Amino acid sequence: MSGAPRPQGGVGAAIGARLRLRDLSAAPAALNLLESTAPVDREQSAALLKEVSPAALGSEAPAHVIGVTGPPGAGKSTLLSALLHAWRQQGRSVAMLAVDPSSRRSGGSLLGDRARIDFDPTDRGVLIRSTAAGERLGGLAWATRAAAHALAAAFDIVVIETVGVGQAETEVADVVDTVAVVVQPGSGDVLQFLKSGIMEIPDVLVVTKADIGQIAMRTRRDLSAALRSLGSRSTRVLSVSSLPPPSGIEDLVAALEEHRAGLDVGERRLRARRAGALTDFALEHGERGLRALGGRRAAEQLLAAQEPGLEVPALVAALERGMR
Repeated sequence: MSGAPRPQGGVGAAIGARLRLRDLSAAPAALNLLESTAPVDREQSAALLKEVSPAALGSEAPAHVIGVTGPPGAGKSTLLSALLHAWRQQGRSVAMLAVDPSSRRSGGSLLGDRARIDFDPTDRGVLIRSTAAGERLGGLAWATRAAAHALAAAFDIVVIETVGVGQAETEVADVVDTVAVVVQPGSGDVLQFLKSGIMEIPDVLVVTKADIGQIAMRTRRDLSAALRSLGSRSTRVLSVSSLPPPSGIEDLVAALEEHRAGLDVGERRLRARRAGALTDFALEHGERGLRALGGRRAAEQLLAAQEPGLEVPALVAALERGMR
């Protein structure tokens, strides 16, 4: 690393360059910077993201970005502990971003999912971070999505665990490569998923607590039937037990990999970044900001001309030019 050219652009660019070189020790500093709302840090965050953009990398970031979502109590954290163990046995580095509900008073996260995921804190190939959902209806704050993009340059696997499931939490599908929805057997979630549209987003459905027997098997059958009624033939439905000795975890790891292998990752991420850029811009600058760009269609055309990964800074720069 000492022979690498020093990037221009301050601390953000330096951290981004370390991530680009797959220096995992730069990850905590990157997350601290991306979570800061100070104006100077936002500028440095933009420099960081530029260093890990597809334009700088020469391709999409190599990590498999996975979203794991499901109702509270479905067993997501226990499942993630088992997946983490399996991935580390394969020698893969793993970053997990556990998105917790935000305190209305402080803005901080409440549940601290990091404490519920079993991992070795001395393992340098693992990073687990609890982040606040903020006030985003989709359950993902800007910092979480930016963190996933940044960490994908350095880690082999990046997981976003979202805060439950509901009609608004489908935003995770626009951020990750693969969506895994976790279902607790016998909970009645199948009917709720059909009502809320959740059944439209998973690439893999995971029924937990397979060790309890018939109830888990019935839930798996119900989910398969629900998918058939929606005309979905590609979504896999698997049963797992995370209790020792775990079962079904290797099949789940294989199913996630199989989905990723069949993707056009560049197209999926490009579409997600452009949609996210418009959403973030509208949230921060409102409809007035979009009008200053010439409207939503003009903003979309502007994004289409940008280098991948630099969409949000391009919109901000265009707004600043229009205000002069």
